[in-house]
Amino acid sequence: MKKGFGILFTLSLIIVFSGCKKSNPDIEYDRKYIKEIREFRKEAMNYMMTANIPGGSFAVFKDGKLIYSEGLGYASQELEVAATRNTKFRIGKVTECLTGVLYQMLVAEGKLHPDSTVQFYLPDFPEKQFRLPVGKLSYHTSGIRQPYAAEDESRGMNMTLKQGIEQFKNDSLLHFPGLMQEQSMFNYNLLGAVIEKVTGKTYAQLLKEYITDTLHLNNTVIDNPFAVIKNRSDFFDLNFVVQIINAPTRDLRHRAAAEGLLSNAEDLATFGNSILQSIIISEDIKAELLKPVVLFDEKKSTLNNGWIYMTDNNGAIFYGRAAGITGGGAALLVYPDEQLVVAATINLTDNGGQLPIMALAEKFRKKPEAANETSEKKE
Repeated sequence: MKKGFGILFTLSLIIVFSGCKKSNPDIEYDRKYIKEIREFRKEAMNYMMTANIPGGSFAVFKDGKLIYSEGLGYASQELEVAATRNTKFRIGKVTECLTGVLYQMLVAEGKLHPDSTVQFYLPDFPEKQFRLPVGKLSYHTSGIRQPYAAEDESRGMNMTLKQGIEQFKNDSLLHFPGLMQEQSMFNYNLLGAVIEKVTGKTYAQLLKEYITDTLHLNNTVIDNPFAVIKNRSDFFDLNFVVQIINAPTRDLRHRAAAEGLLSNAEDLATFGNSILQSIIISEDIKAELLKPVVLFDEKKSTLNNGWIYMTDNNGAIFYGRAAGITGGGAALLVYPDEQLVVAATINLTDNGGQLPIMALAEKFRKKPEAANETSEKKE
């Protein structure tokens, strides 16, 4: 397999960078960054070959412009269908980034209030031993438990977000909200149910109205195993001898707001670029989106409204999310000071969010020494 993959890669390099851009609509690239794109592409392909990943998609925005987008490998191995820029992959908890923006948009419109309790919006959600504000859900500081293995791997069929919260709604909180930050998909399942209740619309309708149509994300939809979804990838897993097999069927609609979306790298990168560039997402929303909360031990949260917010060893700020799920994985990374957005999606179960997104992003980042030299010349 790896030998064939390597031949495919070599041939694709010759074809893609032969100078005739119009002959290959399944790749978008800016020749100004041809050196960086070649290095990026080589690392992405090497990673896919090493990890036995059948297919994926990759995209980069720089200074507000899409400079690279491509599907690599196969969307379907059985049918030998190539992955393209429009192939849809499972993105797991990267879904929370979109839900977080949707939530903050509704807050900005006054339709939701972070300090109001879950029970205010969902009267049939049982009272807990502590007051549970809606805003704690978006920060994973609610005290709601994590799913058990059987719940996490549940195949579920024809379940809604409201039905999904039946799994945990009668359980006590593990601690009072705001004590600490612990990730649980149940936070965003419940947040999605609250959003549906307060608006009278489904999560799918709201996602389309506020996010995908508005920001022109043409390949981002809720996964539905019973529907025909154009350009949806097959989903793969590895068995105990590291052979590629078909991933188990999953109906993720009851966790749609947490990890149930299909998307691709170009849509995710477009979404990340919207956080930097779009006037549709107001500056107030952007600031609130990434604003940390102070936890009980005086530490600041790093996971805010679905986005992980950090600084690198050189002090550069970056934020995004990487996550795996049955039959897929995705990563989105934004460097605001460099106006750089990088995204990737794959169709093999990524158990640890291992996509090398930071290494890929380095191909387009300014080197600290180069930045210093530029600064010195200006002075």
